[in-house]
Amino acid sequence: MIITLNSESDSGYRQRIELEGQVPLFTDLPEDLGGEGSAPEPHDYFDVALGSCKALTVTYYARKNDIPLTGIGVEVTRDDSEERKGNYRLNVKLTLRGPLSDEQRATLLRIADKCPVHKLMTQVEVTIETRLAEGDFGQ
Repeated sequence: MIITLNSESDSGYRQRIELEGQVPLFTDLPEDLGGEGSAPEPHDYFDVALGSCKALTVTYYARKNDIPLTGIGVEVTRDDSEERKGNYRLNVKLTLRGPLSDEQRATLLRIADKCPVHKLMTQVEVTIETRLAEGDFGQ
């Protein structure tokens, strides 16, 4: 999948995000950093990736294993006060709905921590290569 971002103006920070076949998303800086605060900032998307992955993973597992989960709520809060020191804390609270036994609830909690994004954030070495596009883009 290719994700593209393009600035919407030459004076602001707002970016249009396009993912193949999806509705466009946007990102911006908060007002205290000079943006308009018109869309989620990159950290928000990072945190959302974790929450959505946990919700989808738990729902998928419950359906595949006939666990009577009727819905899920996920609340992600972050403590980025020590991010510059290398410590970024995310706290996740799951609300599992349905007539679930204590054992089923414990299983779904365990499964939530096995979602691919959780693993990516905590167990995988990520390599990023950034390069310049070729061509004359002076306009």
